[in-house]
Amino acid sequence: NNGFAGSNFAKMNAPVGWVRYPFADSMPKTVSAFNEVLRLSGTESLGYAWALIMRAQSFLRLTDMYGPLPIGVEEDKNAYSSQEVIYKTLIADLDKALLTINGMVSANGGSLVQFKDADKVYGGDFTKRVKFANSLKLRIAIRMRFVDPSYAKQVGEEAVLAGVMTSNDDNAAVTYVPNGQYKTSVEWGDSRACADIDSYMNGYNDPRITAYFSATATAGSRTVIGCRAGANIGNKTVADAIYSAAKVEKDTRGVWMTAAEMAFCRAEGALAGWSGMGGSVQELYEEGIRLSFDQWGVKGVDNYLADDSSTPADYVDAEGGYGAGHSKMSAITIKWDESATDEQKLERLIVQKWIALYPDGQEAWCEIRRTGYPKVFPVAQTTAYDIEVPNRIPFDYTEETNNKANYDRAVQLLGGADNYATKMWWQKK
Repeated sequence: NNGFAGSNFAKMNAPVGWVRYPFADSMPKTVSAFNEVLRLSGTESLGYAWALIMRAQSFLRLTDMYGPLPIGVEEDKNAYSSQEVIYKTLIADLDKALLTINGMVSANGGSLVQFKDADKVYGGDFTKRVKFANSLKLRIAIRMRFVDPSYAKQVGEEAVLAGVMTSNDDNAAVTYVPNGQYKTSVEWGDSRACADIDSYMNGYNDPRITAYFSATATAGSRTVIGCRAGANIGNKTVADAIYSAAKVEKDTRGVWMTAAEMAFCRAEGALAGWSGMGGSVQELYEEGIRLSFDQWGVKGVDNYLADDSSTPADYVDAEGGYGAGHSKMSAITIKWDESATDEQKLERLIVQKWIALYPDGQEAWCEIRRTGYPKVFPVAQTTAYDIEVPNRIPFDYTEETNNKANYDRAVQLLGGADNYATKMWWQKK
């Protein structure tokens, strides 16, 4: 949207209302809903176990935006916990939930269907909810890989042994109307494919690109054309027509987690020397790509996996575009190369994981911050920071006044200034 071109997250100067929204709106809703479940059901119920998993999912997303957060485990409930404490708390909560649910599943002969009408993800099938919880543990373990390797290995191996998603039938997705991408990309026209995914997917001749994005409304040099992050959009109507929107319907299910992501997590675990990941790095890397192609109903995966020459493409802006062209940021290819260095293997793996994560932008952002991959284009406008993506978003600005002592402590826990550049606890690569 041209009205947002000068102040937004890509430029790392978003309006304060945007910055505080997850903290001031989403987090209180998570906490109040969880507390209501606790009030109604107690701590030994199936409903409470389910709520623990849902709260862990929500808190993980929130902490990976801000860093330290007040999640209610300190003596002063308004006090912030460090991100390390939050991560370990979420793992403990998931373990508690799994203990309860697995006990009930076992007592019920190996299956358990409850809350069928209320469960918009799995229709009340708690055996699938168990896989989701274990997969959430594996996601957390991979996130911690470079900051606490031994603990990450322990958690990751436990999660895989207990059973994570391995089939697209396990994928977690929810229907909410209108779908968020439909609202922003189709109805409002405020979001478009990014130049980075354009460069990688068009360079690779990746057939998923036309499942992800619509053709541009006006003829261009290629079917799908992305927009540089932070481009100085001067006219919304023009930008809408020359850059590709998400290919999504009003009732398309929103993706929370997939088996493809878990295959890539297991591949990275194998690369790190974790035991019991279910295959070699190459086998799991290729499994992740196959699962992603299957998820999107796209053919041609064998040719894709065998491609050892295609690289990301140079970015050519749309005619009349707002971001300018740029040479490709990487020469990494698709086909697995066992003779490559571990760093090259990691880049290849994460690039394909990042592509497969679409449309889960938060997880894609986490991978760039955690690993440095994929390499992305510089922001199209000048920013106040010497980084291509923000490492976090600042705390709610009202906390400095309304909760000052705890805010000051939160900044100490953060270990740097309360700005976009200070890194997450787990950014140690």
